[in-house]
Amino acid sequence: MSEKSNEITAIPALLEMLDISGCIITIDAMGTQKSIAQKIIAAGSDYILSLKDNHPTLHQQVKNWFEIAQSLGFKDVDVNISQRVEKAKSLWGRFPSTKLFKTGHHRIENRQVYTVPVSKLPGLHEQNLWAGLTTVVMVIRSIQHWNQTTQEVQFYITSLGSHAHKIGSAIRQHWGIENSVHWTLDVTFNEDGSRIRSLHSPQNFALLRRIALNALERESSFHRSIRQKSRRAAMNDRYMVSVLAAALPNSTRELESTCQ
Repeated sequence: MSEKSNEITAIPALLEMLDISGCIITIDAMGTQKSIAQKIIAAGSDYILSLKDNHPTLHQQVKNWFEIAQSLGFKDVDVNISQRVEKAKSLWGRFPSTKLFKTGHHRIENRQVYTVPVSKLPGLHEQNLWAGLTTVVMVIRSIQHWNQTTQEVQFYITSLGSHAHKIGSAIRQHWGIENSVHWTLDVTFNEDGSRIRSLHSPQNFALLRRIALNALERESSFHRSIRQKSRRAAMNDRYMVSVLAAALPNSTRELESTCQ
């Protein structure tokens, strides 16, 4: 609980540090707070906030409305719909639960995004307390594997207009960061399992992991996974220097020649 409380405190502080004017801010359910929505709107930007059971009444209202409207084929409903189908080869992931699994070859993901103006819904719980609230969103993600199909339904509230393609793109980019950064930090660097607790050590090591991840991603001479690059850097000093050089703003061979 303390970690969650720290996150709720950290988000407003981070928003004050950044120039977010004109941006779309996407935040997981823990950051779905009225005060955070107000701060985003006051900064001249828009939000897309994940809606889950931490706001049980509002979540249930939106969920029930979409279920009824969908069962009626969205008849006489001002709904905007976007669909995207993607094919991918073998990939490690966490969908739909937090457990790791291998999706198998030729994974097909179908994402359907439904957006509806809140003005078309019955009055939502504490609707006026959510600054800028304009649209409710339902995202259905179906993933077809070689031996099974999994499905996940997620709901969001947003200050953006009812434009399914634009909102769906922002949500997809949000999960792209989750999959490419946070998932990699956990799987490659075992961040979630870290036992480092003392003083400022957790923050310091978190920063070092991100520096290492950025350096490994920028190094392009060895076309392997981040894990394989990391192991190669640990065993090969010349390659390690190449990784360090790639992390510099203007990568140069001078560092490599100096360290030989």
